[in-house]
Amino acid sequence: MPYGDDLDARFDELVSQIGDDERRRMRAAAGKAARASRAPRAARRATPAGPPRRTPRVLLAVAVMLAVILAGGLVVAFRPDVLSAIRQAAGPVPEETLPVSSAPWAAGPFAGSPAETYADGIAGFVMPPAKALGGLSTKDVAEALKRTRELLAAAYLDRATLMGGRPAAFIKALDPVQRTVFRENLDHGTKDDFDSRNWVASFAPKTAELATGVIKVEGRTMLAAAKEGGHTGVRMKINYLLVYAVHRPGQPATMIRVVVHLKGELFAYREHGKLVVWVEHLGHTSTPARCDVQDAFIHPVYADSADGSVAPSGPPSDPYELDQPEHEGCSTSEAT
Repeated sequence: MPYGDDLDARFDELVSQIGDDERRRMRAAAGKAARASRAPRAARRATPAGPPRRTPRVLLAVAVMLAVILAGGLVVAFRPDVLSAIRQAAGPVPEETLPVSSAPWAAGPFAGSPAETYADGIAGFVMPPAKALGGLSTKDVAEALKRTRELLAAAYLDRATLMGGRPAAFIKALDPVQRTVFRENLDHGTKDDFDSRNWVASFAPKTAELATGVIKVEGRTMLAAAKEGGHTGVRMKINYLLVYAVHRPGQPATMIRVVVHLKGELFAYREHGKLVVWVEHLGHTSTPARCDVQDAFIHPVYADSADGSVAPSGPPSDPYELDQPEHEGCSTSEAT
């Protein structure tokens, strides 16, 4: 049978399944649509020739098909088992049409952890109100707090430093006299000697990539009058948590949160008419990180990391506890 005759036969069979009243309504609607589609004669002459207009029979076919589709939709709405049967009969659904499953950490790298409510970046280094203290004016104390904040940001937020590079931003923020000391003791790589890399946060090269530009920060700085080396001034005691979302280089699916607990003290005083902000000490602990590598870098522990040669000890501590007691060596921690 020619293709056109076959199509007509199928159409007639389909129409025969519809009642007389329904067919009359469809023809009326098709006729109305056809009349509405006829352009004025002048407009038709000006319009380039195009495809043939749909005849009322074709429009009726469209209406019939819509009616069948709608009827099918009603069947599916009331009989979901029919839809299941159709799917089974049609075979497996192509993979590219399936819903994409939620990627790990889809809600965000800090979702579900205390870090979710922490401030972003330098905004988390909250400083106390400046006041005259330890022989320094309010203006001096305000300047000392400003420099302290800049030092902390350079040590713990600078991307080059975090990725194991030279901590140039921190060196620049140090007092000129202390810069020399820092440079001379940077990256000694020995267990017993002082390594000034401990003053900053640096992931061991090729062990981590930042999963996001956001670093979460929470904590405080406390002020107190102090005397040191014949100078009177203000001691700034710092205590902060920093939370980094990192993953193995080129492997986003390995992402973890690393919590760094920063503690230290800085001393501000006046000497030869200048305000000096001196780092007395800075240090941090990192979770989860290897305990068996003593090179002043952070070596993150991923879910698939092998056990280190040094096992953690003691009861599990909360890495998000700002005031947890000091612990020597490698301690056990709760999940980050």
